[in-house]
Amino acid sequence: MTLTELRYLVALSETGHFRKAAEQCNVSQPTLSIAIKKLEEELGISLFERAHHKVAATPTGERIVEQARTVLQETQNLRHLAEQGKDPLGSVLCVGAIYTVGPYLFPRLISRLRQLAPNMPLFIEENYTASLRGKLTSGALDAIFVALPFTETEVVTRALFDEPFVVLLPEDHPLASESHIDTHTLAEHPVLLMGEGHCFRDQVLEACPGLQQAIREKSAQGHTVIEGSSLETLKHMVASGLGITVLPESAAREATYGERTLAVRPFMDPAPRRSIALAWRVSYPRSEAIDILIDSLRPA
Repeated sequence: MTLTELRYLVALSETGHFRKAAEQCNVSQPTLSIAIKKLEEELGISLFERAHHKVAATPTGERIVEQARTVLQETQNLRHLAEQGKDPLGSVLCVGAIYTVGPYLFPRLISRLRQLAPNMPLFIEENYTASLRGKLTSGALDAIFVALPFTETEVVTRALFDEPFVVLLPEDHPLASESHIDTHTLAEHPVLLMGEGHCFRDQVLEACPGLQQAIREKSAQGHTVIEGSSLETLKHMVASGLGITVLPESAAREATYGERTLAVRPFMDPAPRRSIALAWRVSYPRSEAIDILIDSLRPA
């Protein structure tokens, strides 16, 4: 068996689909399928149960997949150890971030990082928390920016900063006359949300009592809740007058439109907020790179 075959194995387990696994590994579907079949023949067992639309690891397959992750991680550690021997700040750092953090954090981080570690470029991936978690533990990513709570075996988590939520609304919206917004009043208005799978959607629903119940009632009446695929998409829809939304402050303050189009209002105390953290593997050998990453987000 080869490391490439092990990467295919892990990708297929994570995606549950040959096509998606092949796309993740940047190979053709037949190439990945043949490699998995070859691996199964070598081991003498079926690693996956194959259905028309879904592929799931067998109980034994799950244990082998977990061991494959360990092998890939240790292989990555070997490479990092070799790189560290040259210069821990002189090679690519693979960093991930959830969709609602990356676009607003990376410009500030990279600007500072170019001063502190000019020879350490970043490979960046934005994804869902669950996908970032898997890529961190497998060694595909070195560190990830996520919202707390976040726990994972053999992973260190460092809280970096808290960020309040704010309400984004059209300038002429009735709530724009308020200096602060009560979370309970949001249920009385059409609120645009991130789509299913985004942790920020869950955080908003948890922070705003009554909003989730209002969504259930609308769904029961056949009304569809308007969702966006990104925070920027939500901002565009609010600017068009479709409704209001809740955003992290960093996203709301990014100016996209001219004056007198959008209004930003804070919540009444205690205002909902989220904590952003950096997570990395306990065994990750380039500790200096992690330290520089953290230092890049501190006030200059």
